Amino acid sequence: MIKGVLFDLDGTLLDRDASLLRFTEDQYERFPELQRVDRDQYIRRFVELDARGYVWKDKVYEQLVRELDLELSWERLLEDYIAGFRLHCIGYPHLREMLTALKRQGMKLGIISNGFGEFQWGSIQGLGIADDFDAILISELEGLRKPDPAIFRRALDRLELQPEEAVFVGDHAVNDVEASRKVGMKAVWMKVAAGDTSCETDYSITDLMELKDILSN
Repeated sequence: MIKGVLFDLDGTLLDRDASLLRFTEDQYERFPELQRVDRDQYIRRFVELDARGYVWKDKVYEQLVRELDLELSWERLLEDYIAGFRLHCIGYPHLREMLTALKRQGMKLGIISNGFGEFQWGSIQGLGIADDFDAILISELEGLRKPDPAIFRRALDRLELQPEEAVFVGDHAVNDVEASRKVGMKAVWMKVAAGDTSCETDYSITDLMELKDILSN
């Protein structure tokens, strides 16, 4: 019997692409030095260099400053990103309704996210969902990263669940789906933000509310 659901954050609960676009548009408007270059060019190049979050922003901003010959430091832009991204976080459709429905079903809820502790906590708080979860594990703070099975086992221990009593929901075929299945959990592949066209998984969804039906069955 399923008693708990664990989630990835970026690309699963957080619509990172939409959030990043909203932040970048706002950053461009707030820095006169950026307005020396074309708005669409700045935003497009930022998104390209970001590589869906797999390149940290110090490298992104260093490259942007160099390429576009910007008259401000990459450190200043990075500080603005770290402080301000949380103000632009957008959840996927039905995020709030899904969490409410799962809690009504009596599910224990958790998050396992790779990333920097303060920054990922900021995103969770920006979504307004921190209090909905019984356990939140962020790789920097745990000293472990997905797909290491130890971080999944640690999360299960904190929720007092056995692997067969939990499902993991994530968008990454290896770090989320394959890794959680190896631990003995059921996996739900969130296809909205996934680049892969196929994934060996127990279930797949394109809308968070589909979880309610999966767990009901």
